[in-house]
Amino acid sequence: MRRRSLLLAAVPAGLATIAGCGDDDKSASSKASASPSVSAAPPPKIVEGPLPAITAGTRFNEKPTVAKGTGQPAENLAVKTVIAGSGRTVAENDFIQANYLGQIWATGKVFDQSYDRSPLVLQLAKGSVIDGWRYALTGKKVGSRVEMAVPPTWGYGKEGNAQAGIKGTDTLVFVVDLLNAFNSKSSATGKPVPQTDTALPKVGTNTDGKAPSIDVPKADPPKKLVSNYVLEGDGAALKADQAILCQFKGVVWDSGKPFEQTYTTGRLSQFSLEQMQQIVKGLSQGLVGKKVGSRVMIVVPPDLGYGDTPPSGGVIKKGSTLVFSVDILAAM
Repeated sequence: MRRRSLLLAAVPAGLATIAGCGDDDKSASSKASASPSVSAAPPPKIVEGPLPAITAGTRFNEKPTVAKGTGQPAENLAVKTVIAGSGRTVAENDFIQANYLGQIWATGKVFDQSYDRSPLVLQLAKGSVIDGWRYALTGKKVGSRVEMAVPPTWGYGKEGNAQAGIKGTDTLVFVVDLLNAFNSKSSATGKPVPQTDTALPKVGTNTDGKAPSIDVPKADPPKKLVSNYVLEGDGAALKADQAILCQFKGVVWDSGKPFEQTYTTGRLSQFSLEQMQQIVKGLSQGLVGKKVGSRVMIVVPPDLGYGDTPPSGGVIKKGSTLVFSVDILAAM
């Protein structure tokens, strides 16, 4: 089982709600179900220090070693850009991909870090992550290393976090390497792959954050699952136990009508491939083994989709074959 970051305040629902989808305009698949881990606090004043020294692992995306804090930490949120990146600027409510290390100011005890696991993907949104991160990282550029000292008010509050050994009086020190950022305009980054089979749907290759076209041929659908690259990325291949962050669009083969998509909601979607295996089995199976950064066209036959029990009130009927275009933005 993959370890869940201590930073997360809640688990997003994501595309898992596809099981109850109706028509595209009513879709709520990519809304996150989040409840803050601490009570709302006023925005902090951001100051430059004090901050402990990074004594080893000083390069970007290298696991750092951080000295114990000396003296009293600031009552405000202390933030320093240690390495300035040149990528796009992160905005509030963006998703970020980052490596990080967190430790307690007073003791120097590391309570969590991702460098020995895999980068964290989370949304910089109220209720989705501790407020200190949300305020400290908004406005920073991808490729930056940011160090921050987070007082309890913008961390875990007076309750602390017993699981991590954090008391309600502890100031927390984080080093964060911003690897990437995504928003509702993000698209796959791969290279186009020829779509030469006229018996299969053809998917648009635009990467402007708008929904790609899906042109379904006037022919009988395939009986078996089809999963082909439209844009082939160069990231790691997805594993069955991972979750993904994505843009997607789904249409019904017979009518070509969309039944659900992220592009009209202004939100990205994230879901577990294991969870999706219980909802639309063919979608999960069609994504396993595909590379991050890709756009994938997946044709899901009825026995790997909804079969004879489609969602009520929508365009999906009994025995419908489904066609998906999925942009795999990140894996976690």
